[in-house]
This record gives sequence, structure tokens and C-alpha cells, in this order.
Amino acid sequence: MKEFLGENCVHCGEVVQLPLEFVKQLCLKIQSERPESRCDKDLDTLSGYAMCLPNLTRLQTYCIAEHRPILCVEIKPKCGFIPFSSSVTHEMKHKVCRYCMHQHLKVATGKWKQISKYCPLDLFSGNKQRMHFALKSLLHEAQNNLKIFKNGELIYGCGGARSPAADLRELAHQLKPFFFPSNGLAGGAQCTRAVVRELVHVITRALLSSSDKGRAGALRPGPRGPLVCEASPFSRSFHRQGKNTPERSGLPKGCLLYKTLQVQMLDLLDIEGLYPLYNRVERYLEEFPEERKVLQIDGPYDEAFYQKLLDLSTEDDGTVAFALTKVQQYRAAMTAKDCSIMIALSPCLQDTSPEQRLIVPASRARMAFSVSALDLDLKPYESIPHQHRLDAKIASYYAKTVHAKDGAVAPTRFKEREDCTLVLHKV
Repeated sequence: MKEFLGENCVHCGEVVQLPLEFVKQLCLKIQSERPESRCDKDLDTLSGYAMCLPNLTRLQTYCIAEHRPILCVEIKPKCGFIPFSSSVTHEMKHKVCRYCMHQHLKVATGKWKQISKYCPLDLFSGNKQRMHFALKSLLHEAQNNLKIFKNGELIYGCGGARSPAADLRELAHQLKPFFFPSNGLAGGAQCTRAVVRELVHVITRALLSSSDKGRAGALRPGPRGPLVCEASPFSRSFHRQGKNTPERSGLPKGCLLYKTLQVQMLDLLDIEGLYPLYNRVERYLEEFPEERKVLQIDGPYDEAFYQKLLDLSTEDDGTVAFALTKVQQYRAAMTAKDCSIMIALSPCLQDTSPEQRLIVPASRARMAFSVSALDLDLKPYESIPHQHRLDAKIASYYAKTVHAKDGAVAPTRFKEREDCTLVLHKV
């Protein structure tokens, strides 16, 4: 992933040995602090090894005085494109993104209380208006896609008993000194709106900033599906107004979002087209189990492995080599679809020269920042059957419930108390 995303954004860490008793005690100590939704996953308390990684809630590009406050926003952007493969059998998958479809199944099964208005295609559009809408949607319904840390401590995200409005008021109170250091802003709803506006502006600027090049540029942009998801509340507002599609400005090629999207699009065949190829590899391994190491199923993920990922051909020649390449590309794509982006921010001192570090301007302050990618372990080969089953479940549930309901006679105007999205256009 360092090859694709650039070495400034990817921190490989190092393997360290730990006493087993220490790991056991650590496991017990953190259990009560873990979100309920994560308690089904356990720490490995038996291997005696761990990864030592930098604290990405701190600025990574340079040293900064310890007394300076640091804000960090963690975003899990998810998949930023709609499948373009001809292997797709569910028609809705060509119109609605995976995230928006999955929301309905998650709410139905009790994973989340309500459907988020966030759509990854808005964030990955490069259009500032769409990106602002996406980030505000995450702030209103964070689920596990957004967390905010202040001086390394989690202050927002992972849900709670309080209402989103109360959480946002508390967040605005905590973040006010970052954006309005002179304290000239009163509290209340106006303060909350102003702080949220500043936060969204700064995150957008940081996400669009260029990082080191990486080699995602080695991936030739291939075919694209629709650039707008039909389920996005933002795009729906355009259709209600008789407009075709919202503008898509496109991401700058040097920014981390662009590079992440390029890796996601290594999923050239969709899981529906990939699954038969996975079965081909499986049959070969059943016959020749000793070949697993030669095929690099479990690594090493070196330069030779990376070079195979650059083969973007989709013409199946019936070989195991072709099937294996597509399987490995899918694993890399799934990793990029599930990674997190960490944006660390800290107010600059007045005498800080812009040339010395990465700076993003806010209305009344300037912020030094760094952008990093997290959770980049390659997705396991063994998870592919699960992904195939889950994909079918998500698409079927959406088609049966939501799409069927949308197909009924649509009301000509909003019902009373229905949530609406107001989009302002320059004239």
C-alpha cells in the first residue's frame, strides 16, 4: 500500500515482542472501554507479538511543541465508486453504491438506529459542495465512519445515548478554541454552525491537498460506472429540481483520496465476477497445496507482488495465473475500501512560515496538518466467500424493500415532517 499511497501517508511500523502476561492484562484493562459493536473481536493474547506504530492522532510530518493542542479527524470513507463490471447481475448495483445499500440492511438488523445521509461518492467527487454535504452527514450520523480526537483522546464518534444535536453542541464547545482563538463567538446554535462550518472547510482542504506522489498513477484509469449514486440525498435533491446530476469536479491526482480511489478500482470484476476465479484458484490449491507459498497467497507482499497488481486486463484466458492476479487485486481493493484516513491538525503560531510545513487556512486561524492512511493490512484470501454472500444479501434486501417501495407511486410533494435537503446554487 505504501507503493500506491506514498510513503508520507503510510506508516509500516515494526514487529515487537511482548510478554504474554502483559498482553493478557492489557486485554482485560481495555475491555470495558471498547464499543459494544467491537466486543465480538478479541486481541491475540497467545502469539506474544504486536505491531508498534506511530500515534496518528499526532502530527506526523514534523515535531511540534507538546503544549500545542492537536485535533485529529478519522474518516473511514468506504467504497467511492459504483461497479462498472458486466458481471453484475443485480441491476441496482449499477445505480446505487454499496454503502448506501448496506445502510438499509444494517438498520434493519439493529446495527445502527437510523440511515446516514453520507454517500462515499459525494466525498470522492472532488466537488466541494458535495464533499461538504458528505462530511456534515458524517458529523450528524457518525456510526463507525467518523471519530474525532482532541490531544489523543476520543471526543466524538462511535455513537452514544445522546442525540446528534447534543453531541454536536458539545463538539463545537470543545473545538471552538481551534477555530476561534480570540473567543469572540458566543455559544448556542450559531456557535455550533460556525464551528462545524470551519471544521468541514478545513477537512476538505486537507483531503484535497497533494501528498507525496506514490505510484497509484501507475494504475491507468479504466472504465467508470455512474459518478453519482441514486440513493444519495444530495443527488436526489438535484433530480427533484429537474436537474440531471450534480457537478463532479474530480479529485487532484496528488491527494490521498484520489490514490485511495485508484486502488479501490482494482476491483475490476466486482465480487460477482471475481468469485468464479477464486473458485478456480481454490481447485488448483486443493490439487497442489504446496503451491500456496509460490502463489504468494500469504505474502511476501514485495515488489514482485506489487507488479502483478498493475495488470489491469479483464480478458480471461482460463489460466490460474489470470484468476490469481484478479483475486490479489480484489484483496488490495478491499483493503483500500475499508481503510481509514487520519487528518491531524494544530493551530499555527503567528510567526510560522508557510514554507516550513503543510498549512491549511481557516477563517481566523491557520492550521498545520498531516494526512495518513490506517488499517492497511491486506484483506485475507479466506474472506472472499464471506464477501460474496454478504454482497448478495445486501443487494437482495435493498431490491426487495427499498427499491420496491421507490417503485410505488411517488408523492408529488414532501410529506409533513419529512427530512429534506436544501441545496443552494450560485446564479
